[in-house]
Amino acid sequence: MSGERAELFRELRNYLIFLRDNGYSEIPVQVSPEIMSKKLPPPSVPQPQSTSAQPEISGTSPAQLLSQVREELGDCTRCKLSQGRKTIVFGSGNPDARLVFVGEGPGADEDEQGLPFVGRAGKKLTEIIEKGMELNRQNDTYICNIVKCRPPGNRDPEPDEVGACKPFLLKQLGAIRPKVIVALGKPAASTLLGRTVKITQERGTWHEYAGIPLMITFHPAYLLRFYTIENRKAVHEDMKKVLVELNK
Repeated sequence: MSGERAELFRELRNYLIFLRDNGYSEIPVQVSPEIMSKKLPPPSVPQPQSTSAQPEISGTSPAQLLSQVREELGDCTRCKLSQGRKTIVFGSGNPDARLVFVGEGPGADEDEQGLPFVGRAGKKLTEIIEKGMELNRQNDTYICNIVKCRPPGNRDPEPDEVGACKPFLLKQLGAIRPKVIVALGKPAASTLLGRTVKITQERGTWHEYAGIPLMITFHPAYLLRFYTIENRKAVHEDMKKVLVELNK
């Protein structure tokens, strides 16, 4: 596919997403003045859908945008996870990062500290980032989860819980606009790709979220449970692919 044709397809895709997010279920034959007066979203910025009205995000930097998303989230009670949480775990790292890791949900340590990936799985993720990839976790990455409150007993988030939190995850990604996203485990990958991901079959493969390359890999907690040479080598190879993409 030529570069010109690929650009045409990207523009068409963005236009269709724009129509969908503005309530259109069919392609209008004539473009109304209302549509003409609206500006199409940038190609890499996801436009999350929500059943409730969302305030506009008007900041000029990723840090400002993230601050607005956090303010909009507030002291969230949108799903039942809020009933048992201690702390909302929004995300941490560099708002200008080119690399974002998306996990599943906070655990006990995260719930206590209000930061993602600070328990045993977090230490493993830090090791992957700093020893395996030779990056700095705080300066070179941003880390968040598909849900911001701890699921009881560290179970997988349920569909209604993911649905309540997903708009804020998508706005986080839209604010940061990273060069690469890494989905840690099946729930994160399935949420971002909008389908059920078979993690053992699709780990190590490239996909796309809103025009951003997305790599699927094992969750660090999975590595700790099944700490085999094969699994560690697999994640190492996945991160090597991520580094290649970052350095393009």
